[in-house]
Parts: sequence; C-alpha cells; structure tokens
Amino acid sequence: MRFRVLGAALLALATSFPTAHAVAGPAVRCLPVQIDGRTADRYPEGIAWDPTRQMFLVGSMATGRISLVGRDGVPHPFGVAPGVSTFGLHVDAVRNRLLVTYADIGNGERSSESFTYKQSGIAIYNLRTGRLERRVDLNTPRLNPAGGHHGANDLAIDAVGNAYVTDPASDAIYKVTPSGVASVLVRDERLRSDTIGANGIVWLRSGYLLTVRYDTGTLYRISPRGELSVTGLTSALVGGDGLAVTKDGRLIAITNKLGAAGVERATVLSSADNFRTARVRSVEPWPVGGPTTAAVTPEGTYVLSGRIDVLLAGGWSDQFTVRRMTGS
Repeated sequence: MRFRVLGAALLALATSFPTAHAVAGPAVRCLPVQIDGRTADRYPEGIAWDPTRQMFLVGSMATGRISLVGRDGVPHPFGVAPGVSTFGLHVDAVRNRLLVTYADIGNGERSSESFTYKQSGIAIYNLRTGRLERRVDLNTPRLNPAGGHHGANDLAIDAVGNAYVTDPASDAIYKVTPSGVASVLVRDERLRSDTIGANGIVWLRSGYLLTVRYDTGTLYRISPRGELSVTGLTSALVGGDGLAVTKDGRLIAITNKLGAAGVERATVLSSADNFRTARVRSVEPWPVGGPTTAAVTPEGTYVLSGRIDVLLAGGWSDQFTVRRMTGS
C-alpha cells in the first residue's frame, strides 16, 4: 500500500528453520480461530499460506523481513530481506517458490530519500530452503520511461508461473515470467490515483485477473491480453486492499480505512459470468483493527491485521493477529 506518513537477516540454521518435512503431518483441523503474535519485524501487511509446512508466511513494513508463523503465533525467520519493506506474498508450491513484493514507501526502518517511491520489485525464494534466488526490478527506464513514483504491492500467479504485480503509486500492472523477464501487461489511467491506486490482485482459472482500486473501490477485470474493464458491483469496495479466491471461485475482498474512507470488513462476492458482473454474498465486519489481506487455507480463510493502523497513527506496536473468517 502507498502511504505518505509516517539489515538483512541471515538464513536460519537447519535446526531452527521449519522445513516441510519437519512439520508436515496429517491434514487435521488444528489452526485456532485467532492467532495472536508479536514480532520484532513489525507491521506485516501481506500473508500467504504455505501448504508444505502448514504455516503462514508474513512480511514486514518495518524491516522487510519475512517470517513463518504457526498456530502458536511465534515467528521464525525466512530468508533475507529483499528490500526496505515487504508487502504481498504468494506461495507457488508447484515450483517450490515464494514470491514477495518489496518497495520503499517511507515507513521502513531503512527508508531513505534515494529509495522512497523508487525501490519497487519482486523477490523469488526457494520455498524449501529460504534462499533468495532472484530479484526483479520493476522500476527501470524500460518499464517506466516517464519515471514517477513506484512501489510494488501485491501479486498473483497464473497456471504456468507468470506473476502479475500491482503498483498502487502508478498506472501499471506488470507481468514477470518464470525466468524473471518483466513487462507491462496493462497501463491505464483508470488505475492511477493521487493516493492509493490498484492494490490487491488475483488470478482466475479462466485466465482473467481481478484487481481493486483502493481509493474508489472499483473492481477491474483484466483479460490475458491486458484489456481492462469494470466489474459491475452493487456497492464499491472503498478501501479495497487484499483479494483472495477460494477453491469454489468466491472472491474475498478485505477493506479498511488505513488510507481511504473505507469500512473494516471482509466481503465475499460471487459471479455467474466470470466476473463480468458480481454480487455480494456476505459481509463480515472485522473485529481487529487494520485488516489488510487474506490467505485461503484448508481450514478456512484467515485475515491478517498487522497493526498498520497504529503505525499510521504515530504509535508503536509489535503485535499482529491472524483471524479466521466466520463460515469460511
């Protein structure tokens, strides 16, 4: 997310790094309804579910580091920090990868004038070992010849491993191939905002993408060729941050009021026409402040609240909460 307010970590030793073999077990319902934790790597904004470990992965706006979190809420370090702050995370278990967006939007411990709204990219890790395999810079003259502000935020992965990345500070959505070649999938003024533009993004099995513009709540549908169209909704998703898709095709949108006049809640939408149109199925007011995004697990959909609301209010917190949606 883009806000105008107010050391890399070593790989963990094999004895402390939770490997897939060490934690894999029978698929039983073992996650509590709510996980409360504390982390020195404060203000996690993004979350993903790692099915190989049956744990969550979260980032950090403060340090850029990534952590594994289990049912006890205790964070375990994963790899090195790719940048000043980390945001969206996506596990690509088929290819043994974790993909993470990184940027400097002015809230990190290592934020600087030379990096703020200039650092923007994705990092690709070996999911099993945590080794950083590649960083892809998304703020280059080739991709953004006009310059301007940039900050990668969220990403989605398609069936063949291409990544699609939002940049709420600009008007572009990028495509990154499995080999790390980046291009602009779509550049459209409708994605641009003076505050926070296109934010959460998901890939649908039909080949289309959905993204939500944070400030207006407009849900856009993007064709494989990069054609942008508005998805008809009965109400806008103002403050629309993270998006997630369930196995049965429902869209979950997390809204907040961190940078817009939104409402803190989780909204479930469905569509009978591949999201040319959509209707609201349910709305769940969120009891924990500052929800940002969700991760779909075999035990339901969990929403992350990383206390970014405290950060933006000028306070300090090392707490975070991961809570399951009702009926998910």
